[in-house]
Amino acid sequence: MRIIFLIFFLVSALSTTAFAGTPGEVVIGGYLREATLNGFNGKTNTFADFKGKPLLINVWASWCGPCRAEMASLERLAQRYSGKEFNVIGISTDDYRNRAEAFIEQTKITFDNYLDSKLLLENMLGANMIPLTILVDADGRVLAKALGAYEWDHAVTINEIEEAFNIRLKH
Repeated sequence: MRIIFLIFFLVSALSTTAFAGTPGEVVIGGYLREATLNGFNGKTNTFADFKGKPLLINVWASWCGPCRAEMASLERLAQRYSGKEFNVIGISTDDYRNRAEAFIEQTKITFDNYLDSKLLLENMLGANMIPLTILVDADGRVLAKALGAYEWDHAVTINEIEEAFNIRLKH
């Protein structure tokens, strides 16, 4: 799994063109468009609110087994780095808000999560399959997309995040 992650980031970093898999998808190298993010905590944000620091966006659903499998490692990553060197957010593609809220409560996720009930974010981010994690630089440019579940707080993965964001993290 780690080798796939390394290859994915290498290919993503070297790729100057990519194909769009969803309507309106922002490809690697493109910039996120403004969108309203409706938080489960009642808070509303936009992507502009996260500019100035790199951003890791995880697209998930409560019914998705691989999404569920990687969530604990995302939480540990967020606990360690979010709001400091970079931000971590989640976007649920659940059709039913209460199911996503129950999953967040059950897993004790503390990083900000938003509901995408109208497929706007899912399409913009290219999440025709999940889990999908998008790494975005401080200016809003998409650096890489990682499809599938990963151990986000593993040393090898953290090294790849450092390389993608061009930052040095405390291990």
